[in-house]
Amino acid sequence: MSEQETEVSIQAQAVSPAWSRIERARHPQRPYPMDFIERIFTDFSEIHGDRAFGDDEAVACGMARLGAVEVMVIGNRKGGSTKERVRRNFGMPHPEGYRKALRAMKIAEKFNRPVISLIDLPGAYPGLGAEERGQAEAIARNLREMARLRVPTISVISGEGGSGGALALAVSDRVLILENALYFVITPESCAAIMWRDAAHKQLAAEAMRISAPEVAALGCVDEIVSEPGEGAHTDREAGAGLLGSVLKKHLAELQGIPIEDLVAARQKKFRHIAQFYTEG
Repeated sequence: MSEQETEVSIQAQAVSPAWSRIERARHPQRPYPMDFIERIFTDFSEIHGDRAFGDDEAVACGMARLGAVEVMVIGNRKGGSTKERVRRNFGMPHPEGYRKALRAMKIAEKFNRPVISLIDLPGAYPGLGAEERGQAEAIARNLREMARLRVPTISVISGEGGSGGALALAVSDRVLILENALYFVITPESCAAIMWRDAAHKQLAAEAMRISAPEVAALGCVDEIVSEPGEGAHTDREAGAGLLGSVLKKHLAELQGIPIEDLVAARQKKFRHIAQFYTEG
């Protein structure tokens, strides 16, 4: 491709529908998981620490109530101010964050409480310290244990659902995604840097990756798309939380009526067959 063609291509990407969704998913006023938790659940009582290394502030876990039902709720924290974002590692969990989440899930299993996780993260933290403390092992263990967890489980992709970092909290009976949220293996910027050696092609990558809610739903990666108010949840946080809360209650009621053996078998079957390859044309 010539320089002129490249420039035309990048200009064309400026009106990309896929990139418009990405901008809404990353909107600075978009509610984060804890914003939804505060509005949807009551009596949230946080659990701290992984009982091995420390307490990752990028992940929050605790018992709460969804209506009259006692549940375990998990959500990642991003922080509002720059100082908070740095402290919470921009929402990217360390291995102790995933181990804390798994500890909370095991407590929920012990007391027969459903598990609900809300996810908005670009990926697990890839730093040297995280790798030294077993980031890959922590994610892999969560994948295995969530697949066999003997309680109803629901996961919600509320913003960005990035790579194994998101999947480590999303191996659930029901995986929901907000209308303007994203679910991807790699960010469009990183994909463009790999495929075209130029992050400027991020919008072209976003189109090719099929990471928007309707596209991942068509692939069978999620079970339902949750509507958002207006131009997105950032325009009306209360209404957005109300819509999500209603859908959560509906799915939880359905799951609680299914025998646990059938629930676990169906969960494992779903993830074995998810997003199978296909050829166009």
